Amino acid sequence: MPLDVYDYRTDVRNVAITPEIRSRFLRMEPGYVAPRHSHDLGHEVFLILAGQAEFEIDGERAVLGPGQMCFARAGQMHQVRVVGDQPMTMYLSVTPHLEPTHTWWDEHGRKLPPRYGVSTTAERAQQPPSSEPVAALIDRHVAAARALAEAAAASARAQEAGAPAVKRALAEDPVAAKAAIDSLWPHVSQTYARLQALALVWNDLTVRVAESPPPSPA
Repeated sequence: MPLDVYDYRTDVRNVAITPEIRSRFLRMEPGYVAPRHSHDLGHEVFLILAGQAEFEIDGERAVLGPGQMCFARAGQMHQVRVVGDQPMTMYLSVTPHLEPTHTWWDEHGRKLPPRYGVSTTAERAQQPPSSEPVAALIDRHVAAARALAEAAAASARAQEAGAPAVKRALAEDPVAAKAAIDSLWPHVSQTYARLQALALVWNDLTVRVAESPPPSPA
């Protein structure tokens, strides 16, 4: 694969979109205030590249300038406001990028229904429509969920079987303990790989269902 290089002065868009991370450069004009929101699962990193912005995270506020970064954990309410008379450009990343990526709230603090695909609207508009039937996508989602469950169960059995060896080695031989813990890693990595596969099809499925046209009247 080619090595892609991105420049915040020209590539003001999403630059990476996977279930593990969505990252982008974002430019906001003076006075702009982004809607307050949170993320059910995603942690978000903000790095200011040009201009200044005030961040509010869980009620705490700070003004950041070029070279400064802040971090909003999953579940933390946050908002950004451009300050000064110059545009602000920042890099941000959200991990994981799992739909619904944003959690919105009403004025009374009540969680609103999920909205899918909001942060990738521009990218999807540039892609040809998928030819895969939604029903087939649902079947792939169920298969991915089943594969994850099986991998997690196999991993749990392996961890239970291997844990005593790790404990014995820690008490007797640190070198052997390293080998014992190494033997558990393939089961952990396999489970995580199955989770990634589930996340990939889930992101596709939710957007397709949300964007499906209503049935024609009889």
